[in-house]
Amino acid sequence: MPKAKMKYRNTASFGKRQEYSVVAELLKREFDVYMTLVDDQGIDCIIRVNDKKYIDVQIKARSKNAKQWNFFAAMNFKPRNNLFFIFYTEMNDTYWIIPSKELVKICHQNVSGKHTGKRHLTLPKQATNKKALRFEKYKNENGFNLLKSF
Repeated sequence: MPKAKMKYRNTASFGKRQEYSVVAELLKREFDVYMTLVDDQGIDCIIRVNDKKYIDVQIKARSKNAKQWNFFAAMNFKPRNNLFFIFYTEMNDTYWIIPSKELVKICHQNVSGKHTGKRHLTLPKQATNKKALRFEKYKNENGFNLLKSF
């Protein structure tokens, strides 16, 4: 197979591979996870909390080869109590679990251009700066604990 096709295939399948990796992380932590067949509602999986309570999860991942490996763009969502985003940055092998009601406050919303009204998020690149400290409550185990306490 030519290199160009292989590179595209690796790029195209990265997001799906990461969705499964995130689901595996959730299962390791004993969450009751259900995968959706189609992502037409911005939901990649559902976590069942109990018979009457569930969490919708949108998974976003950035490869270590991405030019802006900590930048997530063109997000369009309505914040609600039971919607969480799980961001994964391969460059530093980090999970960021953010409730949508908090995410809407820390995202920036585009005011012009092709993606007017959509949101974007820049996660910390460094582990020990002011921004990193503000995001610490969403990082790795702290973030997974936010899901557990829902």
